[in-house]
Amino acid sequence: MVEPIRWHGDSLELLDQRLLPEQVTYVKCRSAGEVARAIRDMVVRGAPAIGCAAAFGVVLSKGKGYEELAASRPTAVNLFWALERMKRAKDLEAEAKAIFAEDLAANRAMGEHGAALIPERARILTYCNTGALATAGHGTALGVIRSSKNKNISVIACETRPYLQGARLTAWECVQEGIACTLITDNMAGHLMSRGEVDVVVVGADRIAANGDVANKIGTYGLAVLAQRHGIPFYVAAPLSTFDFNVGKGSEIPIEERAGDEVTGYRGTRWAPQGVAVRNPAFDVTPAELITAIICEKGVVKAPNRERLATLRR
Repeated sequence: MVEPIRWHGDSLELLDQRLLPEQVTYVKCRSAGEVARAIRDMVVRGAPAIGCAAAFGVVLSKGKGYEELAASRPTAVNLFWALERMKRAKDLEAEAKAIFAEDLAANRAMGEHGAALIPERARILTYCNTGALATAGHGTALGVIRSSKNKNISVIACETRPYLQGARLTAWECVQEGIACTLITDNMAGHLMSRGEVDVVVVGADRIAANGDVANKIGTYGLAVLAQRHGIPFYVAAPLSTFDFNVGKGSEIPIEERAGDEVTGYRGTRWAPQGVAVRNPAFDVTPAELITAIICEKGVVKAPNRERLATLRR
């Protein structure tokens, strides 16, 4: 099993996802500041994993470091959800361990609910990385895929520019587990859909607004538009900790802008000219009307809207 997070009581080890797939190396953190830096620098990424890591960061600093951790990534609401839980906790370590265990259980439940939606021999297109690397284990969207392995499914992984989470991480997880996987560049998705080579799209989420709008890795919105155009089901898999009922709609979700050098090159290789202006929003928002269903640990909400999602709060 892929282990992105290892807790040792006095330190937190995070699998350095910047180095995958070439190297499997762990970064050791001993304070909330070091955990915040690891989150900000993408050592650990994926909304649920960020929340888990932040919770252990609070333990390492004995109930301090909340502001520094909160500032590390603004879009992933799981981070703030976990920090609020830690603020209310009497036993910090027990609470952090509970957050971790609950996320793993939620992912397995999501996998079961989502697998029921996946047809036999489905060709599943997915985006970014939503597997064990992005969570406490098993995964959200990739967890649905893992739970569907007995249906002889195959995966089409978009590379996910600019940070290549699909090419480096999702493809790696699939290879590790023997799941048939084909890697494509992001701009090939529409072509494959038009040729009838995609049966279903399953993605994750970093924040879900009360009306069902979903913030996820930049490029998700375009895939949803393409899926609707070609009549392909578009599913979002995310735990309840990703739902932000305090945000009414997607336009209210803060979108993180990251450094331009993630776009102009990669790992020391530059391919864009010096002096060119760069935009690097890390996320976009997919409107609820483009989403076939949202899968969470409580079940499946089809045609999500404010009223249907409100039932999850009960």
